[in-house]
Amino acid sequence: MDAFYASVELLRYPELQGLPVVIGGSGRRHQPVVQPDGTRRFARLADYAGRGVITTATYAARDYGVGSGMGLMKAAQRAPDALLLPADFERYRDYSRRFKAAVAEIAPVIEDRGIDEIFIELTDVPGAQDSVGFDAAGGVRALAQEIRNNVRRATGLGCSMGVTPNKLLAKIASELDKPDGLTVLVEADLAARVWPLPVRRINGIGPKAAARLLALGVRTIGELAARPRAELVAHFGRAYGQWLHEAALGRDDRPLQTHGEPVSMSRETTFERDLHAVRDRALLARIFTRLAEQVATDLQRKGYAGRTIGIKLRFEDFKTVTRELTLAQPVSDAQAIRHAAGLCLKRVDLSRRLRLLGVRAGSLVRL
Repeated sequence: MDAFYASVELLRYPELQGLPVVIGGSGRRHQPVVQPDGTRRFARLADYAGRGVITTATYAARDYGVGSGMGLMKAAQRAPDALLLPADFERYRDYSRRFKAAVAEIAPVIEDRGIDEIFIELTDVPGAQDSVGFDAAGGVRALAQEIRNNVRRATGLGCSMGVTPNKLLAKIASELDKPDGLTVLVEADLAARVWPLPVRRINGIGPKAAARLLALGVRTIGELAARPRAELVAHFGRAYGQWLHEAALGRDDRPLQTHGEPVSMSRETTFERDLHAVRDRALLARIFTRLAEQVATDLQRKGYAGRTIGIKLRFEDFKTVTRELTLAQPVSDAQAIRHAAGLCLKRVDLSRRLRLLGVRAGSLVRL
């Protein structure tokens, strides 16, 4: 889904279409205010005085160099006139369910990759193997367009699709013609469409691996494909070196994981100001309890309980620590999660100020 959270908000506030809009922050003071004449007044990013990060941004905002994961204060320096909206995750989850149901009506074999992204197996869907005139991929192209049309009818939102022989290439192709794009790649397109791209476009090559490749003179996927397998194994080890070689050649035999179970569920919040464990004890206690309640709600809604309860703390110096506790019996109620998380908290030195607090349930089991 294209700029998913922002796109959902633009459905609610159509007057913001084409404007730089950032989703992030929290609280009522970032909610739009209805004026006496019925128009809405929105918060400006330049006026944001708290902490937090961007969840997503419209494409107009991205033109200013702001994007997901960037601190809101830094984003305000780059795009001071961008408008700021708080995240509404319940609404986003609702639209996520809608778009996935719309896809499943046509192609039911789906791997869920999160709130705004899925893999779809098209091989056995009627029409996928058909040719249209001289276009051997005409049938699957038409099928993909039908899926996109169904998503738009169900949600009012656009999406970008990449249709390829495997998951690795599909991920790359889905980003080639954003927003609202459809890209169909066959093996013969690899050299022209994929190899000129930077190596970071391969999902699984992070900044450290990219830096090591750059030191070897490898910038693009094509340059990586040209390197002998043995050279990559020598520099990166057997498993990762072989994977780099195969990935650069567009090879990926992973099947869709259609019945994946979640490993954990967590909730966390970044404070608008650093909090002191003693002076802000009451506030921290309320936030801690709310996070435990949110984790409990998530577990109960999806039918899970957690055997391991943990916490995450980030201090004013950005050092992050975690603690966890394994219980005799899995739990899903807020009170038990809060109690276990509190025991974890007692094992942490709280003399420094806190900027982030999180609660996590792991080792999940079905109820």
